[in-house]
Amino acid sequence: MSTTQSERLRGLLEPLVAARDLDLEEIEVTPAGKRRVLRIVVDSDEGVQLDECAELSREVSQVLDDSDVMGGAPYTLEVTSPGADRPLTELRHYRRAVGRLIKAQLHEGGELVARITAVDDSGLDLEVPGVKGRKPTTRRVSFDEIAKARVELEFSRKSDKTDKRDAQHDEKTDENKEEA
Repeated sequence: MSTTQSERLRGLLEPLVAARDLDLEEIEVTPAGKRRVLRIVVDSDEGVQLDECAELSREVSQVLDDSDVMGGAPYTLEVTSPGADRPLTELRHYRRAVGRLIKAQLHEGGELVARITAVDDSGLDLEVPGVKGRKPTTRRVSFDEIAKARVELEFSRKSDKTDKRDAQHDEKTDENKEEA
């Protein structure tokens, strides 16, 4: 996609997206046979619902039909939210990932897998999981230290409620053992 087309699309679409309290994360035009695919990626602090994407898609479609920014060649419009494992590149991405596990490549070399506990303008507070039964440790990483980072998908993470229930269950089990 040419820079001019990209700039024109962004200028045309950003107000529509912002009016819905969403962030315009990405605009991508890729060839797909005789057509092109225009993919618009939006996000917000609360996430994006399917209905929001559908409504925005209708609005974007109308605006694009009324303009010449896509030219005369056919295209397919996709309005979507970012994938769960998308790269963390902006401060708002890190803020939205508080509580999540991330994998970061560091400029000094090496890789860090840790949970974000807090974010400010200069960096991240992380909880690094303990290894071989050791307790987790905390670590501060500035944004300048991070070469790239992305959220790690977790399929079996216990929630705080589960942890508390397990702790209560363990206490009751210990009480029952003492009574026996």
